[in-house]
Amino acid sequence: MVKILLNGCLGKMGQAVEACVNSRDDVVITAGVDIAEGDRAYPVSKCFIDVHEQADVILDFSNPLVLDDMLSYALEHKLPVVICTTGYSESQVQKIKDASKIVPVFYSGNMSLGINLLIELSKLATRVLSDSFDIEILEKHHNQKLDAPSGTAIMIADAIAEEKADAQYVYDRHAYRKKRDKNEIGIHSVRGGTIVGEHEVIFAGHDEVVSIKHQAQSKGVFASGAVNAAVYLTDKPAGMYNMGDLLSKSFS
Repeated sequence: MVKILLNGCLGKMGQAVEACVNSRDDVVITAGVDIAEGDRAYPVSKCFIDVHEQADVILDFSNPLVLDDMLSYALEHKLPVVICTTGYSESQVQKIKDASKIVPVFYSGNMSLGINLLIELSKLATRVLSDSFDIEILEKHHNQKLDAPSGTAIMIADAIAEEKADAQYVYDRHAYRKKRDKNEIGIHSVRGGTIVGEHEVIFAGHDEVVSIKHQAQSKGVFASGAVNAAVYLTDKPAGMYNMGDLLSKSFS
């Protein structure tokens, strides 16, 4: 039985993780951390220093502001950590990488199997099409999402950039007037309503368009992937892990 310390337990994704855990018999949430007020079936603390329950892994769906406290706790207690929060700065990402030298860290901007398949297909399409096709990424989320573009959109762009060495990210076209450069990857955000998450990669060529799209119908797909990652990480040595590692295990 894998014991999870759930960071961000009172948020919408925390509740989705809890629902996923309650449907399984190989994991249990032993404690939670959240700055908000609320009760759960397990103890909830406002900060990590107040957590005294035992855990095998930290699962994080919280806020970038909590990163330092979470990593300090993980390093002090030698706990693996699954980081699903997005919106980190470059310096924070470096802190995550530094922590992975001491404890195992599973870091992904999106825990969905389908999104990670979209990423692999986008990389393949870039290798085949990018010389003569323009690449644009469109992401849509609910009106409560704080960061833009989404962490997943950046994940997709970074994966495409691995196949397109001169790639330049462009987030806002209204600020200048000029023709589109061939090396651009346009990244666009839509916020509205209760959209769970939609990502589309558009390859626009001469007289033809290829589109690869993923729609999440509920937060459960992300919660399930995160819980699977938590179970996967508990027996791993220090290092950085992502969905590619988990998928390789699943399909091996």
